[in-house]
Amino acid sequence: MSAPLDLSNPKRPIHVGVILMNSTTEILDVAPIDILSALNAGEDFGIPENIKPASLDAQMMDFHFHWVSEAGPPQTMKLTSGIKLEPTDSFASCPPLDIVLIGAHNMKYTPSEAELAYVRKAWEECSAFLTICGGVLVPLMAGILEGKTVTGPRPFLPVLRQQGVGATWLEKRWVRDGKLWTSSTLLNGTDMMLAFARETWGGRVAEGEPDLIEHVRRLGAWPSRDVDFKDVPWAI
Repeated sequence: MSAPLDLSNPKRPIHVGVILMNSTTEILDVAPIDILSALNAGEDFGIPENIKPASLDAQMMDFHFHWVSEAGPPQTMKLTSGIKLEPTDSFASCPPLDIVLIGAHNMKYTPSEAELAYVRKAWEECSAFLTICGGVLVPLMAGILEGKTVTGPRPFLPVLRQQGVGATWLEKRWVRDGKLWTSSTLLNGTDMMLAFARETWGGRVAEGEPDLIEHVRRLGAWPSRDVDFKDVPWAI
């Protein structure tokens, strides 16, 4: 097995994969992948140069996106709000993934051994493994969280601590442990993805020059929220 890709200096296209269980996936859990889409040189949103200067183009990345399910196309997968999505790849056809994202599936569904085996394979091959909200249950069931420091949906942390006794569970918006990034509920995944982008590709220009990550964040009005929920006036 080759060494994981250096995401900050990849020297080749970066393969980004959203792994979908044979269940219904929450839209808000996988939507933060679009933060990477906004950094992708292959995307053309037709934004005028006075809003996004051409000088930022040199900082754009080359992402190849994969939506991966066990069977792959043409079988469609269900997302919440009635969306049906046709995957781009099956477990068998997908190339090794450099960045993996998993969102929450229906909590009544138990992933198959084939799904868990693929998740373990993706974990071993990738440079970054990100879960959003209940997506943390999949690597938990796959045995990936053993000895890791993680978070998950805030309301379910007491239960998660019982289920994943080998992990250290923190009450935070997101947590990084090496290449593993986990987030709390739903839109906290956007906070995590922004932190991931900043950590991986931010601050690579001289002081005073425009930084792509910060420019895109401001264009999208993405907030920088407190990782410890200090800005939230209620407890759970």
